[in-house]
Amino acid sequence: MIVIERNGKTTVISGWRAWLAAAGVFVLVTAVLWIIAFVMLGVAITVGTILLIVVPVVVGVAIVASLFQRSGAR
Repeated sequence: MIVIERNGKTTVISGWRAWLAAAGVFVLVTAVLWIIAFVMLGVAITVGTILLIVVPVVVGVAIVASLFQRSGAR
């Protein structure tokens, strides 16, 4: 049984209509959660990939810069 109160008016949904409404809400919430999970997985993969590419490049540039800095100081 689902009870909805709106503008002082009470509506009661019961029986197969309540089951149908609950099933619809369940499907909607499940779909929204799947979409959120899919987006978060995409963000995690993207950030991970960027870090796997950028961090070694930054380390390499730092090593090369330190080599040039040492040779210029001699």
